[in-house]
Amino acid sequence: MRRKLAAGNWKMNGLVDDLSEIKALTEAHPDPDVDMLICAPATLIAQMAWARGTHALQIGGQTCHAERSGAHTGDISAPMLRDAGASHVLVGHSERRTDHGETDADVAGQAAAAHAAGLVAVICIGETLDQRESGHALTVITDQLRGSLPPGATAANTVIAYEPVWAIGTGKVPTTEQIGEVHGTLRATLRDLMKQAEGVRLLYGGSVKGSNAGEIFAVADVDGALVGGASLKAADFSPILSALENA
Repeated sequence: MRRKLAAGNWKMNGLVDDLSEIKALTEAHPDPDVDMLICAPATLIAQMAWARGTHALQIGGQTCHAERSGAHTGDISAPMLRDAGASHVLVGHSERRTDHGETDADVAGQAAAAHAAGLVAVICIGETLDQRESGHALTVITDQLRGSLPPGATAANTVIAYEPVWAIGTGKVPTTEQIGEVHGTLRATLRDLMKQAEGVRLLYGGSVKGSNAGEIFAVADVDGALVGGASLKAADFSPILSALENA
């Protein structure tokens, strides 16, 4: 049985004062039946890890470099994230792929670095609106998965997050049939790529909120969500967590 995961991505948001949201979240969900993860900006990871206290909330980074160390000004390595208190890291988010030109090969290298540092890599994939409307969505996400999954990936060290680029922050959400089709395709592709395919958690991301979370979580092979804007406030993230617990 795959344990469900509710992951929040704060993106380039959050100051020290916003750590009060972590306190509110952990007070609202002191003993959750699902895993909870917040991927914070690098400046907050250590303080967020401290602010959670003994709570089961897990902390993640939002990207990492493929190298352990070196002359890469402004970058952060997987061992640095682990040292700061992170247990997970996002790799291949569409905003990284678009804004920084990260390729599938880059993402695979980052995921491998995360694994080597003892982090769980949350590998993000997803199609654009043009790719969806042209009928190439399944080919795109399958190719991204194959190109972004590094050797040595297991159910314990890897999570796959499907985020259709056209649904991120737009309020647009694919139909449950579309989500189910993609997640079913991802599971089938994983079976071709690794022995532990049935244990890998598949998350859906893209305009997830309390009002639609229950419907999304009822779809087969949706093991949780990667949530953007709605994870910034405990009052918005809490209903999503509750919906996942009840799914």
